Amino acid sequence: MHHRYRWGRGIVLPLLTVVTSVACHKQSTPPGPATNITFVKPAGFPEPVYRLADNPVTNDGFALGKVLFYDGVLSRDGTISCASCHIQANAFTHHGHDVSHGIEDRLGTRNSPPIQNLAWSTTFFWDGGVHDLDLQPIAPIENPVEMDDKLNNVIGKLQRNNRYQQLFEKAFGSPGINSTRMLKALSQFMVMLVSADSRYDRFIAGKENFSETEKKGLALFEQRCASCHKPPLFTDNSFRNNGVAPRPFGTDSGRAKITLLEEDLYKFKVPSLRNVALTAPYMHDGRFGSLESVMNHYDNGFYPTASLDPVFKSGFTLSQDDKQALIAFLKTLSDKGFITDERFAPPPGFVQGD
Repeated sequence: MHHRYRWGRGIVLPLLTVVTSVACHKQSTPPGPATNITFVKPAGFPEPVYRLADNPVTNDGFALGKVLFYDGVLSRDGTISCASCHIQANAFTHHGHDVSHGIEDRLGTRNSPPIQNLAWSTTFFWDGGVHDLDLQPIAPIENPVEMDDKLNNVIGKLQRNNRYQQLFEKAFGSPGINSTRMLKALSQFMVMLVSADSRYDRFIAGKENFSETEKKGLALFEQRCASCHKPPLFTDNSFRNNGVAPRPFGTDSGRAKITLLEEDLYKFKVPSLRNVALTAPYMHDGRFGSLESVMNHYDNGFYPTASLDPVFKSGFTLSQDDKQALIAFLKTLSDKGFITDERFAPPPGFVQGD
């Protein structure tokens, strides 16, 4: 599913006109007078890891980052944007694809992770190979099976575009397009993708009730799952081997690819479970098409390797009732406001194709 959206001369981007309030659950607030967009930490969340003081989110910086996110100009032939593999309706994942499809329909080796709550991420990608959100976009831009371009070439294309010249000057207060500014603008858009208003959040705040099945699922989750998928982010940002069997061909070594340590073989970053019901398929290679399949894996379906996480080595079983209750709870982590928020929606002129 490719997203074709190109910026040419004479296309005007409407300025964003909504007040940001990710903490107070006002994502459905209708547009009002133009004001600065600001990042607000949701109640109960830890302090962000991202250095917001070095790159404060502004209305114009966010607007530029959004256009860049949806523009195929970041790829060699103009057909692949960030949004090609990160679709808002599915919490910014490539829904339905086990691994990402890039330029010329080339296949990657990993499932596209959701883009949400990145301000709290200490590392990026399944193997944690990047430690700074401002550097993260370079990897897909230069990956031959994703965007297949070079950063300098992308900057050149932007520098030759009159509309981008105006947008960059507006966002940063002076003329000039360079890689630092481009990456900072993308970060301003991405750090605003905050999901913190699910039914779970409202239940915790005493504003909504759970069914008995959902309450049972929450209790099971806290007992069996929360040590890795730690609320409120539903990840502890660690790397673990959860017993997914290595592929017989083209085995992905996971974290060990970065650290070169045998003890990190087949360890992958613990993903956040927020919006998990919307982001199938699952695991680093998208091998499981449903939450039911994931539950069956955790019902003692672990492949034995030396780096298997200790919590699974002595067995880990789930009854059928346990599985159903856990799935019911996981569905409460879906954030409808996040996936329908107009601030994050494609700009005019964006066309979704096959």
